[in-house]
Amino acid sequence: MKQIISQIIKPQKLLLLTLISVFLLLNLTACKPAALGKQDSQLVQAILSDPKTFNAALSQEIPNVFGLIYEGLIFENPITGETEPALAKSWQFSEDKQRITFTLREGLKWSDGQPLTAEDVDFSYNQIYLNEEIPSNVRDSLRVGRSGTLPTVKKLDNLTIEFSISEPFAPFLRSTGLSILPAHILRSKVENKDENGKPVFLSTWGIDTPPEEIIVNGPYKLDQYFTSERVKFAANPYYWRKDSQGKQLPYIKEIVWSIVESTDTSLLQFRSGSLDSIGVSPEYFSLLKREEKPGNFTIYNGGPAYGLMFMAFNQNQGKRNGKPLIEPYKSRWFNNVNFRKAIAYGIDRQRMINNIYQGLGQTQNSQISVQSPYYYSEVKTYDYNLELAKKLLLQEGFKYDEEGKLLDAENNPVRFSLLTNAGNKIREQLGSQIKEDLSKLGIQVDFTPIAFGVLVNKLTQTLDWDAHIIGFGGGNEPHGSVNLWYPDGNLHLFNQKPQAGSPPIEGRVVMDWEEQMAEYYIQAAKELDEEKRKAIYAKAQILGQEYLPLIYLVNPLSLGAVRNRFQGIEYSALGGAFWNVERLEITE
Repeated sequence: MKQIISQIIKPQKLLLLTLISVFLLLNLTACKPAALGKQDSQLVQAILSDPKTFNAALSQEIPNVFGLIYEGLIFENPITGETEPALAKSWQFSEDKQRITFTLREGLKWSDGQPLTAEDVDFSYNQIYLNEEIPSNVRDSLRVGRSGTLPTVKKLDNLTIEFSISEPFAPFLRSTGLSILPAHILRSKVENKDENGKPVFLSTWGIDTPPEEIIVNGPYKLDQYFTSERVKFAANPYYWRKDSQGKQLPYIKEIVWSIVESTDTSLLQFRSGSLDSIGVSPEYFSLLKREEKPGNFTIYNGGPAYGLMFMAFNQNQGKRNGKPLIEPYKSRWFNNVNFRKAIAYGIDRQRMINNIYQGLGQTQNSQISVQSPYYYSEVKTYDYNLELAKKLLLQEGFKYDEEGKLLDAENNPVRFSLLTNAGNKIREQLGSQIKEDLSKLGIQVDFTPIAFGVLVNKLTQTLDWDAHIIGFGGGNEPHGSVNLWYPDGNLHLFNQKPQAGSPPIEGRVVMDWEEQMAEYYIQAAKELDEEKRKAIYAKAQILGQEYLPLIYLVNPLSLGAVRNRFQGIEYSALGGAFWNVERLEITE
């Protein structure tokens, strides 16, 4: 449950994100963290917690340092959505589309001055990302098709590397943006074992490692790290990019991330001038908008944020040790598509936008982000309509008692629990409104925010929940969410299979529409024609809105405030303000 959805975070691709971090990113608008005391060529940002590791292959957290200090073969441009060259200057597909041959740039170097060659690419994939002894979450981003086969990676010469896959697979190119790591430093760490027989690599480059020992290839290298205070980055003198006049990039020579205790603290620091940027949440927008001109900063609007915010019912019909996971009468409600449609019609999402999001959002109607080229604009919507909601309920045998309470055909009062993670103000407000909205249908909702870890355990292990509100991240490529839509996927939350180490489930039922949804995602991944892929994903979105396994809520706007002293900002919902930080300049 810690993991979801692929994203390119300049320029490294992370397939799996922790859910809590995903929502933090949506609200902090991709700020790339901070510190205090600006200099003429210094960018200062803020993060809410210390880094967890300096080992890119073992990272599971956002924010992390790796988008600044490493690059992969390619990266996805957040403005255009196009795949662009990074360490690889070009690539070529074979005629059968099952081989990609990359050609590296000449003269690439590591931050210690050593050459970066195809040997490093071969090592990074074969010895790290494809190595079963190394528990890297990004390995799943390399799996091809429903069978999940992994590619073979082969060095052809010092500048050429070949990837071979088992079948044509449209998303595969985007999965080759993983950080390339230095073979001359790390090979021995992979080959040598500790006293437990595990690779020494697993304990290499922790946060206690002196920054100068972390060898990198990105625009910046680690310079200083002081626990609970700051992370400082310095320009990498061997970085490969130069501007059109041949000047070494990056222009900004230092980046400082200040580690702060809360978003309220980062707001105070931004308003005092100590920070150069901040994500703009709805609660801060009016205040910052008034201060925009006198504070000499600009609030950028990247449009609807990527990702999902939804409510879902537990549709698992199975049993554990002979006991149903969900009371049978409730399970009948939750598995009734017209019941789910009635709930969707009974939620006033426009009121959520007006009151909770301060007008800074739009209704969400699809599992694919509205800014993705695969978004289908004609998908069915569920605008607030109490009369239609009641009509659907009565049609399915529900009825009202004299007090206006909704009963099912067996006279069970319609009452269920609704969970979300405590401390997330937006989700807590969404839950409170849903409780109020559904009371108008005679439904009693017992809304309870709980600790995030407890929520994760319920959703993935015990499976003893009725309904929940949660959010997932997203990107342009829909295939990143296959774990949500495959019936055996680890994130198929509305009808979860038993996870590794948890008791078995007897009698779990997978519906035909669930299998059909998975089939659409399999077909789309195999299809290389973009227009045909779009048509398949349109069918998936239509199916999702017809059966409503997820009841989508609101897409907030992606907003970020940045000091006007930075020249070259190209703000986007996918990359934020600093996705092209190596090309930004400071003008006082």
